[in-house]
Parts: sequence; structure tokens; C-alpha cells
Amino acid sequence: MNTQKYVVVDIETTGHSPAKGDRIIQLAMVTIENEVITDTYTKFINPGRNIPLFIQDLTNITDKDVAEAKAFEFYAETIFEKMQDAIFVAHNTNFDLPFLQAELKRSGLPKWHGITMDTVELVRLMYPTAFSFKLQDITSELGIPLESAHRADDDAMATALLFLRAKTDLESLPYDTLAFLHKRSFQLKSDLSRLFFELTQKKRNAQADEFDRFQGVPLKPRALFSSDPNQTESLPRDWREGLETVFPNFEKRPSQFRMMASIEDALTHKKEVVIEASTGMGKTIAYLLPAANYALESGKQVLISTYTTHLQDQLVLKEGRMVEAFIGSPVRISLIKGLSHYIDLTRFVELLQGDDESYDETFTIMQVLVWLTATETGDLNELNSSSGGQFVLDKIRRSHIRKLSQQEKKADFYEFALKQAQHAHVIVTNHAFLLNQHLSKKSILANVDAYIWDEAHQVVQAAVSQHEKTFVYTQWKYIFGQIGSLDDQQLFAALFETADRTGFSSVPELLKLDSLFRKFITLFDEVSVLMATEFSAKFAASRHKKNASLLSELALEDVRFLELLRYLNEWIDLSQLVLQKAERLSEKTIQDRLTIADWRYWTEEMMVKAVEFSEIFVFPLTDEVSWIEGDLRSLPTSLSLYKRPFAVATLVDKVMAAARADKAVIWLSGTMTVPANDRFIVNQIGIPQHVPILKFEPPKDFYQGAHVYIVEDMPDIQQVSQHEYIESVADAVIQTVIVTEGRCFVLFTSQDMLRKTVDLIQDTGLLDDYMLFAQGISTGSRMKLLKSFQRFQKSVLFGTNSFWEGVDVPGDALRAVVVVRLPFTSPDEPIFKARSEIISREGVNPFLQYALPEAVLRLRQGFGRLIRSKNDKGLFIVLDRRIETKSYGQEFISALPKVKVSKVSLEKMVTDIEAWYNKQ
Repeated sequence: MNTQKYVVVDIETTGHSPAKGDRIIQLAMVTIENEVITDTYTKFINPGRNIPLFIQDLTNITDKDVAEAKAFEFYAETIFEKMQDAIFVAHNTNFDLPFLQAELKRSGLPKWHGITMDTVELVRLMYPTAFSFKLQDITSELGIPLESAHRADDDAMATALLFLRAKTDLESLPYDTLAFLHKRSFQLKSDLSRLFFELTQKKRNAQADEFDRFQGVPLKPRALFSSDPNQTESLPRDWREGLETVFPNFEKRPSQFRMMASIEDALTHKKEVVIEASTGMGKTIAYLLPAANYALESGKQVLISTYTTHLQDQLVLKEGRMVEAFIGSPVRISLIKGLSHYIDLTRFVELLQGDDESYDETFTIMQVLVWLTATETGDLNELNSSSGGQFVLDKIRRSHIRKLSQQEKKADFYEFALKQAQHAHVIVTNHAFLLNQHLSKKSILANVDAYIWDEAHQVVQAAVSQHEKTFVYTQWKYIFGQIGSLDDQQLFAALFETADRTGFSSVPELLKLDSLFRKFITLFDEVSVLMATEFSAKFAASRHKKNASLLSELALEDVRFLELLRYLNEWIDLSQLVLQKAERLSEKTIQDRLTIADWRYWTEEMMVKAVEFSEIFVFPLTDEVSWIEGDLRSLPTSLSLYKRPFAVATLVDKVMAAARADKAVIWLSGTMTVPANDRFIVNQIGIPQHVPILKFEPPKDFYQGAHVYIVEDMPDIQQVSQHEYIESVADAVIQTVIVTEGRCFVLFTSQDMLRKTVDLIQDTGLLDDYMLFAQGISTGSRMKLLKSFQRFQKSVLFGTNSFWEGVDVPGDALRAVVVVRLPFTSPDEPIFKARSEIISREGVNPFLQYALPEAVLRLRQGFGRLIRSKNDKGLFIVLDRRIETKSYGQEFISALPKVKVSKVSLEKMVTDIEAWYNKQ
């Protein structure tokens, strides 16, 4: 196999379908023999048709580039010859090879037969934590050169180098991991099993490696921080001097130094303060340096809590290392998250013993095997797995329910994170973990002397989410389908067979378990139909298909819910008894162990569901709101029920009350206040009235590149139909996109309006030359949509709530933010409705005290997407005329930084923007 020849191929085409007339416009082939590139071959190809403009934008290949080239038929025999006796390699063989086969056939040549290896499949397996597996993303992450993405010559060379790199890294895996991978590799879509066979043969007699092992599965060795009391540490440096020596592109900003001084004062004198630090302040370094200084000087720990995973990782991996370099002394920063982030190694080993899986399940298991040789955290959220693989990850998450043996604790990642935190100077965690009420019992907080809450405005959402309970009809039905009754040939039938063969449980006991399950499902279906009937009747006259209602607004009988809960609890009690007997079996086959492990998993799932069910339907609390959502077109299937607290101050106080007596507490955010209500957020969190709010602004010229436009001739959103307003929005967006040449965010408050606007824009065909990415329409997560948006020069991103904040697009990558509607929460939104009712009962206007400040805060966050450094330039365009026609409109404008605001017609705005860009 070492002498095997590989031919790495990449093609650029006019489209995706050769059957519909699409043709190759460029082809490149790179030959690899004995791990060395021995030949390259690249040609422009005349497709015999015009190249679409978006393809020209993507590839930078124009009609002029291919005008003098020959047709594919001229090169076909040479291409076919180069492919003979070689393994075909491509970054997505499912596109390149079928397209190439179609062109070879059209040229009168036979179909190529041979082995294929897909580098997408290979790198997804080898680098399972990579953010993206697109060629330009994964090569950038690995430091592999790729000068011009979507040019076949550069792409083919990059793919060849990527293949060689992945092959080398694969060879570095321990033999046990390679053997596990080889066993499952026959289910892969390309012929990677050949690679695994070669490497397992090569390493079969390899010497002992340095990996740890848990029940035969190799793990990367982990070492706790040194906690030698005699270790000498140099004194911390004065953070006012020399920062430019460590931090790239550092600029001295007086406001940043003042913020550092305030944090240092709060830490030293154990104060509680609220700090609002605008974009461009260098907020993270401004608190991390004083925090590290304080920890080193005092011998006490500082705990930093953030909301986003990205910032947690950044604190440990990026800023933390720079702070350590600046101080010149080891700064031990540990990261700990909630229990469910971490892998349960025992469950994974149990899963590894089976082999009856779908492709997605098999592939995810293989990814986890590779990941375990590299991860130091054991945080499953590091993995970039397919949606189909999420089920596997959910099955192997740690849970509060299962107790660990001593052997398991020794290898467990969560237990390791707890120990690591005990020896850290700075502990980094997330809001959800810190708000866990059980945390006060943990020794992790014993030596913590200061709490810094970054992204503090998100504490409200984190507290709400931490205590949210859900009831989703389809989730329940899925669990029922997995468990099954005795007649269904599902898990219960397998458990019955194991019991029948081994005698661990009696037949009457199992029949009773089956009977309880059937009774519960029957009653569940009856109750679901009743809920659907009530819900349908309430919204019979609604013009919307998707609706939401407070649960209290529906006439539902508590007695039915009590009966359901009784059946469920009886089933859980008996199931646990059966499980205990099964786990005591001394002799079990592999299939028995898998069946018992699956039964344990689904019993635990039912226990979690029972808690959620009881807290939503049977034991609701007075400070919580329960509501039901559904789509009238698919009831009861679409039913979902939720319960959340609508006030979180008491939840936060349970965590922070003790700390306020003798520890420093610092709340930080870029958006903590609104002009008319400085304490809007701090009151929700429950921060005492005497705690000051300190504000730190960036330099005066920071926002000099920003310009706000309010479009005066848009229709009044409250006076016209939704369709008429959407037509005007579509027209405004199209004109804005054309004049800015893309690079626009278009922000909505409603997924329904977003979808209708995008559909209308696409129907016009006026933006066919642009790449349109729409949340809820385009596939992929928020961050994947953002990456796709940044990849194209001419692109537009349409987003809803989650794009109003927490998205960083620096420089020219974002030229304009278009606000379609002022970001008010819908008055029919259940939590909003419940909170408004309570505020009204207190004699306070809920619009002024709740709805307006929340919307103003969100608009500030939307503006924050635009200017991320003093060199950024951008337009903030508001299409909702209420910002100028309503009395409250000035509050929105006042909340924005002091930038130029123009109230103009759409035509005038377009003319102004065109002139503005011509000056750049």
C-alpha cells in the first residue's frame, strides 16, 4: 500500500447538474506516490456556455478566462489515463466524481472504476473539533496554504496537502484507537478502511505509547496544576506599563486603564460594582489582568463567569496565555462547565461494544474515539458532529442520576475539572453552572474571593433557561418508540428475552411493567388530544397557523395530569427495580450488556421527563409561567409546553447572597443600561440599589465611521397590512444591498416576516447575483451561517433574535445593518404577557417599564454588530418609522452612540450611500 498512487482531483463548474447542461470550467489533478507529490495537471475548460455571475464571484473565473480554452472532450483521454490504477481523492467525492464520470461518458469514454477516498469524510473524522470542514476553513485551521479558494489548481493542491497531513496525523493515533476505527470503517461512504488497515498493520507490534486508558479506550494523559506551596512566583507587574509588548495591535486607551483601576479597587476592598464597557474598550483584558494580579498577590481565587462558550475558551486559550506572558509568572486558569457537558466514559464503552448503528451513529462513535486521544476537557460540545450524531452524544453525556465507581471517578473528566479548579488562580465557568443551586455545596467555591460576571445582561436569560422545563409531544413519542411494549420488538422485548434466558426477573413482574407502560401511553394520547382540542378551539379564528397560549387560559383538568403522573411514577419505580436486578447479573453477553445499558439510559430519560411533567402540570409555582405552543396544521404532533420563571432576582440571590457579605462581586457588560432606566437590567438581576453603575466609553473618534439612517418614506407598520409592509421592506433591502454591494445584516423580530421577505426578494430575481443566507431557511447553525456570509464578497444575512447580539464581524466584512422593525417583544409572547400582568397589578405601565427598555437595549446590541474597532465603517439603517413618529422614538436614538443620524427618503439614502462609498 505504501507504493499506492493517489490522484487528488478538484473541478470548478457552471453549476451542480451536468444533466441540466452544467459543465466543467477548470480541472486540476495532483498525483501522490510514496507520500510525495509527483505530478500536477491543470486546465481551464471551455464550457460552451456563459458562466453564471455568482460562479464568477465565487471562483474568480470569468468567460474571458475560458474563451481560448478547449472543450472537455479535448482533454478527456489524458484525464482518464491519469486516473488509471490510482485511488481517487477529492474534497467531497460525491460531487467531483459523478460530475467527472458524466463528462467522461459524454466524451465517449468508459466509466472509471476504482477506490475513492473523500477528504471531507477523512478530516471530519481526524479533526472532529474543527469549526468547519469546508476546504478553505479546515486548511486555514491547520495552516495549509490555499491562495485562492474555489480555483481548481489551488484547491487540488490544498486537498493533496490536507490528505497527506490527515494521513500522517492518523498514523500518530495509538494502535487500540486505530483498531476500533478499522472495525467500524467498513460502514463509511468512501474507502477509508484501506487506510485504517494499512496503519493497523504497521502499528500492530508498536511499543507501548504514552496514552492513558479507560477499559481499553485510549485517552490523552491529563496532569493537574502544580500546587507546590514552596513554588515561588514572581511579583505581578504593573498593568499600566508594557502592555504593548504582549498584546498585538495594543492601543493605550485611558478609559480601559480607568476600568482596570475600578476593578482593582473592587477586588482589593471587596466591593460590588456594575460596569458598562462599550465596544472597543478591550473589556476582557481590562478585567482579566487585575483578576490575575489579585489572585497571585492574595493567594485567593477569582471566579469569572461568562455566557458564551466562545468567550470561555478565549479566556483560557488566548487572553489567559497573553496575561501569563505579560505578568511573567504562571497563571493557572481552569475551565469548568455543567455536568451534562462532559462525556460519561462508561456509557461510551458500553456503546462501543455494539455494532448495529446508522452511518451517523457509527461516524460519531469514530469521531469520539479520535477526540478522546486529544481532548483535555472531555466537553462533548467541542465535537462538530452531524445532527444525526447528536443522539449518540446525548446518550454518552454525564448525568446527575448515575453514581460513579472509584475507578470511573479517577478517569472522569468532570471530576478532573473539579480538582483542577481547586488548584487554579482563576476559575472560568458559565452562568448556568454558577447559578446551579447545588453548587454551594461544592468545595470548588471554598477559596473563591471574588466573582466577575461578564456578559452580565445575559444572567437573566441564563437563570430562566437553567430553570426551564419542557414538554414536547414528539420527544415523548420518540421515547415511547424506543422503549416499546412486548409486542413491538423494541427495547422492552429485548429486555424480556434477556430476562427469560437469564432469569434475572420474573415474568409477572415484567408483564406488570408492560401493562403500566401501555396504560400510560393510552392516557397520554387521550390527554394530548384534549390539549389539542382546547388549543385548536382557542385559536379557531386566528390568521396564524403557529400560536402560543398561557396554559392557564386553557380549560384542562388537573385530575388527568395527576393520573398520568401516577402511572409514570409507578412504571419508573418498577423499571428501576428490574434494572437493579439486571445489573447484578454476573454473566452477561455483549448484547445483554447493551440491552441493560440502553434500558438504564431510557429509564433515566423517563425520570427526567417525569420531573418536567410534574413541574409543568401538577406543581406549578406562583412566580413561574407555563405556556403551550402549537401549529394548527399538525395537532397534537406540534404541541410543546414550557415553564419558566418570569423573575430571576431570587434565583440569583440564592447564589450571591453569601458572597455579598465579604467578597468582591463585579458585573460587566457592554449593554447594562438604557437612557431612561439605568437600572433596567440590574433590577432584574436583583443587584442592590446602593451598588453603583460605572460607565466606560471608547475614544471619541471610535464611532467616526458609523452613520445612522432613518428611512422616512416607509409605510407606517401599524397602518398597513403585513404584506404591504413586507413589499416595502423587500424593496428597501434590495436597493440597500445593491448600493453597498452586499455585506449586509438584515435583522427581524419575527421568523415569519423574515421568511416572507426573503421569498419575495428571491421571486424578484433582483439579488440573484448575491448569496442570501437566512436564519431558519438556510441550513446550519448561527455560526455556520455567519462563516458562510463572511466567505462571499456579495452576500446578505437575514437573522432574527440571536443575531442582534454576540456576533462579531470585524472590518469591511459587514458594511450595513438593516433594522426591519424596532425590536419589541410581541405582546402575545407568554412570558412577556405574564410579566406585564404582574407589573400592571403593581400600578406601573408595563410598556414604559418593561417593553420599551428591553427593545431599546436590543437595538443597542444590534448597533454593536456594526462597529467593532475604530477603523470600521458602516451604516445602521432603521426602516421602522416609529423611531421618529412615536414619542418613545427618541429613547432609541439616545441609546445609540453619538454618531451622525440622517432622516431621509429611501431614494435620498441610496444616493447618499453611493456618494459615501465613492469617497472610500
